[in-house]
Amino acid sequence: MAYKYKEVADGLRKEINSGKYAPGELMPDQNQIATDYNTTRITVHKALQLLIVEGMVYSKRGSETFVRKDYSPEINSSKFGKVSPIDKPFGATLTNQGKKVTSKVLELSARIPTAKEANQLIIAPTEPVYVIRRVRFVNGEVFAYEHTVMPTSITTLTEKVLEGSIYAHLQKDGLSIEGSHRIISAGAASQEDVETGIATKIEQPVLVIRQLSYLDDGQPFEISESRFPYKTSSITADITL
Repeated sequence: MAYKYKEVADGLRKEINSGKYAPGELMPDQNQIATDYNTTRITVHKALQLLIVEGMVYSKRGSETFVRKDYSPEINSSKFGKVSPIDKPFGATLTNQGKKVTSKVLELSARIPTAKEANQLIIAPTEPVYVIRRVRFVNGEVFAYEHTVMPTSITTLTEKVLEGSIYAHLQKDGLSIEGSHRIISAGAASQEDVETGIATKIEQPVLVIRQLSYLDDGQPFEISESRFPYKTSSITADITL
């Protein structure tokens, strides 16, 4: 059975894409939406959080919600894309089961988020976030370089946790990961890519995945950028029409 907030989000998404609410237009308040969908205001709040993550709407002045002025049903304007058939966050451990996956932790620190990060993670501007940088290895070979920003309120992280699987750690904490909004692109290697072993020289092609991942209650928990060596990296998707 699907969560009620997902049903509400699906309904609002269809209404926005149909043109019922134009870019920049104020949407009904949360109490009215709750009445329309025969649910609670809390459920509506979670549904709107999901649409915020997707880049369709934004909130201001308390509970007022507007369709983004730059949103177009024809062109996905979200900075993290829509959920695609590759709609689950994936990590080195999950995608390389049966192989030896290890990590070299380069950084585990905490700081106040930037305004952009706070907006994407839907947290207060003063709520601290972890900054995580690590290189992942599979069977001793460089697999990926990861740079992650995560609210400290989500879980407690240590270097020992980072040496293993963060997602497995979250699941042990009772958290359920629902999906990601992801952009996959080609990039040019930087000096950092060379230093971390992702590339052998600057400007060499690298596979880049930027994603915003969220829990099953719609709360974003991670902004990440992963960079992969072009010679050994590929993505497979099974698409049903």
